[in-house]
Amino acid sequence: MGIYSYIKGTVIDKGDDKLVIDNNGIGYEIICPYSISGSLEPIGEQTKVWIYQSVREDDITLYGFSTPQMKEMFLSLIEVSGIGPKVAHSICSQVEPDRFAMAVIGGDVSFLTSVKGLGKKGAERIVLELKDKLKKAGLSASASSKTSKIPVSPSQDHEQGGLLSDAVEALVVLGYKEAVAAEAVSNSYEDGISLQDLIRKSLKSLAR
Repeated sequence: MGIYSYIKGTVIDKGDDKLVIDNNGIGYEIICPYSISGSLEPIGEQTKVWIYQSVREDDITLYGFSTPQMKEMFLSLIEVSGIGPKVAHSICSQVEPDRFAMAVIGGDVSFLTSVKGLGKKGAERIVLELKDKLKKAGLSASASSKTSKIPVSPSQDHEQGGLLSDAVEALVVLGYKEAVAAEAVSNSYEDGISLQDLIRKSLKSLAR
């Protein structure tokens, strides 16, 4: 992991694939497609960009993200064999974290292969290795007890229990600790909520 977490400063330039931020007189050039930078403040305004610093023998590159959740997704992706920072960043620029996590826990390889630059073998590796991450993490008693405190009727119990478990697994895929994920899901749950909305709402609560 790089030494920087984020940069706050003035937006100097936005291009198709890069962003320039001025911070105390230093201009930071950040790899950031407009699909990401477009949600940040316009040129001349103050903004906050979450970044990852990639260091190689002949290159130092900053990759930018509009949210910490997107950065967490990126960090999970670069742990997958054969997925480097460029490919991981490209995936982040095309897929929202909640939808990505749903694809992984659902084994939706066909959806992942629809992402530009990601082939079938790469998509299969992502699903296999990130699901393996879930197996290694398991579902601890402490995390399960937190989600089990959500009141549901007997007829809802099995269905809602699966919903809560899937939401926790989705957040773990994105790099969050299981107990933290379980607490966020528990606090974000409401009767009738869909899985994707529960994941999205939990991510927002974690951002706060």
